[in-house]
Amino acid sequence: MDLIANLSLGFGVAFTPVNLMYAFIGCLLGTLIGVLPGIGPLATIAMLLPATYALPPVSALIMLAGIYYGAQYGGSTTAILVNLPGESSSVVTVIDGYQMARQGRAGPALAAAGLGSFFAGCVGTLILAAFAVPLTEVAFKFGPAEYFSLMILGLIGAVVLASGSLLKAVGMILLGLLLGLVGTDVNSGVARFSMDIPELTDGIGFIVIGMGLFGYGEIISNLGKHESERKVFTANVTGLLPTMKDFKRLVPAVLRGTALGSMLGILPGGGAVMAAFAAYTIEKKTKLHAGEVPFGKGNIRGVAAPEAANNAASQTSFIPLLTLGIPPNAVMALMVGAMTIHNIQPGPQVMTSNPELFWGLIASMWIGNAMLIVLNLPLIGIWIKLLTVPYRWLYPAIVLFCAIGVYSTNNNTFDIWMVAIFGVIGYLFIKLGAEPAPLLLGFILGPMMEENLRRALLLSRGDWSVFLTRGLSASLLAVAALLLVIVLLPAVKRKREETFVED
Repeated sequence: MDLIANLSLGFGVAFTPVNLMYAFIGCLLGTLIGVLPGIGPLATIAMLLPATYALPPVSALIMLAGIYYGAQYGGSTTAILVNLPGESSSVVTVIDGYQMARQGRAGPALAAAGLGSFFAGCVGTLILAAFAVPLTEVAFKFGPAEYFSLMILGLIGAVVLASGSLLKAVGMILLGLLLGLVGTDVNSGVARFSMDIPELTDGIGFIVIGMGLFGYGEIISNLGKHESERKVFTANVTGLLPTMKDFKRLVPAVLRGTALGSMLGILPGGGAVMAAFAAYTIEKKTKLHAGEVPFGKGNIRGVAAPEAANNAASQTSFIPLLTLGIPPNAVMALMVGAMTIHNIQPGPQVMTSNPELFWGLIASMWIGNAMLIVLNLPLIGIWIKLLTVPYRWLYPAIVLFCAIGVYSTNNNTFDIWMVAIFGVIGYLFIKLGAEPAPLLLGFILGPMMEENLRRALLLSRGDWSVFLTRGLSASLLAVAALLLVIVLLPAVKRKREETFVED
């Protein structure tokens, strides 16, 4: 009954004209930036953070959340029609979605992505509402040792679920942890690894790294592609409704993707990108039906499952943020920034001190998911028109907006140079087949890990066994060790490498 009372409070907050307007703006912007290749929610939320100063806290968070899960919807449009992932979590959708478009089945592919996303988004929000209260109670039992162990689990989860080589994924996480050390030591106040550059004494901003690796890196990579690789299948988008045979195949795929995305979104280190890859992995391992198109050749399951997974994960990734105060991915880290702008400390106390914000945000996600169906499927023609704009015109506009976004956060030209450097590094990572998502996660969680490690050792007077003697901490470390052992088994390792090969 408490849940119904809390949700009625949330819907009362979300259904005000102002909050409905900001939910719509967030969903519209999210879809727009999801459709546009090279600019993701990270860059957009970073650009809009200064604009949220003047907004009420609830409206600001509703809009930013709308941008995040709206981008998951919009990213599939570009992936299917242009062979470019509009958003990093749509990378997997490209494989089968674009092949469907080439076969004249762009309509069913877009419908599968949209309906799968809507169902998963609603389920993810329901899980968020159901688990928020019990998890908040658990969160109060978390001490520094438990937080440290949880983050270790998150990072190992990121390694396990990253695409490509295990060694590269570990290397990227370690690089992220090292970059997180740059700045001023919290305890001693001494500048570390700043190389006598005054701007680096505050550390490297995650907006800088995020925009550089994902925004600029992606743009440089896209510019290297021939114009013919970006052919938009505009004429072929007819008959949005999938056939009965399609429905029979995509419904189980959507259910599997939703379940997987909901679990991975909760994990620190999980998130939409990991969920999409993992869902595609499972579908690839599931036996093909008689007469079914192979994966990589236009299989509808290869579109529906990753899209359902990334949307479910984007909703449930709010759980660790709102209950534990730990951002599971880079976008959630920006949400932490938005909350601190409004003097709200993310963590278990949010529910008790700001119930209107907590439940209003959850309720707005249902409204947002309904808005996104209306924005995506009926208005598909508008998004196609947008995609026909030559990339040579889009590219400078995206570069300019990213530069404005970076500059506006700190009013510092040094940040723009840093973004340019990380853009080149991001491009090199793409060429080397190294996934930047684990690096960004290592960078976000690194300083928090260090802080909790030091605090735990300070409280235990330097006794390292504190991580094993506390039950909850030991359990989390045991799960992390088990995950690592499983993924290092030769059979699992071999199958994993096979899975992430794009046919």
